[in-house]
Amino acid sequence: MADKAKSSRQLANEWGLDLPKHESFKKNVRAHATNWFFTNKDHEYALHPKMSYCLEKQEDWNKNIILNDVSEYIEQKRKEKEAQNRFFPLHKYVHHGLSSQALVFNLIGPMIVSKDFQPLFNVLQKKNIILNQTVSEAEFEYEDSDIFNEKHGQPTSIDVVLMDENDKPFIFIESKFTENEFGGCSVFSSGDCSGKNPIGQLSDCYLYHIGRKYWDLMDEFGFNKIIEKEKICVFVNYYQFFREVLFSLKKNGVFTLLYDERSPVFNYKGKGLMPFLMEFVPEEHKTKITMISIQELVSEIERSDRQTHWIGKFKLKYGIN
Repeated sequence: MADKAKSSRQLANEWGLDLPKHESFKKNVRAHATNWFFTNKDHEYALHPKMSYCLEKQEDWNKNIILNDVSEYIEQKRKEKEAQNRFFPLHKYVHHGLSSQALVFNLIGPMIVSKDFQPLFNVLQKKNIILNQTVSEAEFEYEDSDIFNEKHGQPTSIDVVLMDENDKPFIFIESKFTENEFGGCSVFSSGDCSGKNPIGQLSDCYLYHIGRKYWDLMDEFGFNKIIEKEKICVFVNYYQFFREVLFSLKKNGVFTLLYDERSPVFNYKGKGLMPFLMEFVPEEHKTKITMISIQELVSEIERSDRQTHWIGKFKLKYGIN
């Protein structure tokens, strides 16, 4: 209960003192991105006139990537997909210094091109994810439109997926950096849905009406039993979380959130969106969902003394202490 002897301004200043402020976190990493672009002697950067932490043009995205080997690998994969009439979706702001896609290119990309995933596996094993598979291939922006019957529009896409020796996906990594949410349902945000939980009357859901299988998989994996009494549809604010978790479960894989532990959004000392959303996951599936911080992975790379020729640059670029 609020202390009536204090003003609302005093109370506002006291609220959440055990949590960092998200805007302060963004301000900090913006400064590091700006410093990186201004002090990096390897390239000359044309920067956005109003945002010094962002490159001027999207087509300069490769200048936001630390290793040339990684940007060349991405470009090669883009061309391969185009030859197969498939699309490699570079995010609209991949040239932005705070792009989570660029971050995952810079952190996971070197492991992919060197075919050395041991630091990542070491961190996952500390999370009780036991991995005996050999990585045969890795894919950025992995899609399978058959999972949810997403035959038109942009299908569900996972930032990084690792394939086993049988070319089956087994690790699904979603990267979050300065985002303040998991993506919500665009039907609701556009004003075309009340946001009411449709369980019991799925015909009220536009996505179900057009044949998407999100609710079928929610039922198949037991989520509906947990959320059936909720008044508000969980897709309204957390659509991306449920889609990606269901996607990885259907593929019999492990969903891994890669996040920054300086941010209060996804997981900060046991608080945040991930601990909350795990309450909606059936107990039998919780061992297939985990999260690792950027800092944990960076520390493991340094400790293992592998690929250290680039990790120092990564730390400077993103302000990792």
